[in-house]
Amino acid sequence: MCLAKVCVGDPLTSSDDLNLPPPNLRSLAGGVLMGLANLVPGISGGTMILAIGLYDRFIGAVADVTRLRFRRDTLVFLGLVGLGLVAAVLSFSGLAVSLVSEHRWVMYSLFIGLTLGGIPELVGAARMGTSGAGRVWLAIVVGMASMAWMTFSMSGTQLPATIPILLCVGALAASSMILPGISGSYILLILGMYDMVVGSLSLGALREDWRSCAAVVVPIVLGAGVGIGLLSNVLKWVLERHSRVSHGVLLGLLCGSVFGLFPFQTPIHPELANKNLRKAIAAVHAGEDPVDVMERKGLNLSLESFEASWKRHEGKTSGQLKAEGEALKFYRPGVIQILKALGLCLVGVGLTRLLGRGGR
Repeated sequence: MCLAKVCVGDPLTSSDDLNLPPPNLRSLAGGVLMGLANLVPGISGGTMILAIGLYDRFIGAVADVTRLRFRRDTLVFLGLVGLGLVAAVLSFSGLAVSLVSEHRWVMYSLFIGLTLGGIPELVGAARMGTSGAGRVWLAIVVGMASMAWMTFSMSGTQLPATIPILLCVGALAASSMILPGISGSYILLILGMYDMVVGSLSLGALREDWRSCAAVVVPIVLGAGVGIGLLSNVLKWVLERHSRVSHGVLLGLLCGSVFGLFPFQTPIHPELANKNLRKAIAAVHAGEDPVDVMERKGLNLSLESFEASWKRHEGKTSGQLKAEGEALKFYRPGVIQILKALGLCLVGVGLTRLLGRGGR
């Protein structure tokens, strides 16, 4: 069976075996799309790299490197993908946090479509209409159930930012670069670490306090490197030996990844979605001067508004302020908003399919 140009049943041990063209601008664009996808909870970098036809090459290249099989074309390809990914993360991480916080229903509607646009690729790979489809359907259910468990059982979890935890979280989040349908940012969100990790990647945060950012980013990056290396080899082995079932699981993961992206949710305390405001409130609670805090944090508020905020949340710890800032409630949308959300979903599906056709 085939996946995006290359038959999975064929050996994927080397990029030479794939007979692919030399790395080019599409490789760089693939890295940019992966980086953007990994910034937003719910959308998978693996889905994007699959959509533009580079998924199999990426898996083969990473597996080669982790087995110390260094080839010039492989290293250049991964270098271009990595360059695009890092550029996207450093340039848009602050914007991504802002958009997800302030325009949630718009962003989530769009990214539901972008994610679900990868379904045709995996349906074709799993060969749903042929004999033995029962095992594939079971694999789909397993994949969807796994994502449902992560969404509904782990939501609200708040892990401590210790080095071992950050290493493990980095390895787990790295799955978004390998498995279509699993979003690293979504994993960070349900583990209560999205704001801290993604915020530490922004250029503004790095300029303000690079040491604190490095204490978060370095373990995450190291864990991600280990996770990507292990997962690429495991996935390559599984795809070769259990192709249809493994693609069924991937399809279930992809479909299940939208469970936590219901767009019609709004923050219970929208002012606490602003990380700088939360830190400023905590600083005032600790006895610092409000005017100095406002200037240091760059708050665009009047002193009266800031005073109302810190008094409204008086006595709460930094952790409690963060938890309240992430708390959401469902609301009933109007017909027009529902239609707009559906339109954004269709736009997302269309974009992913367009990229998919361009990658062929």
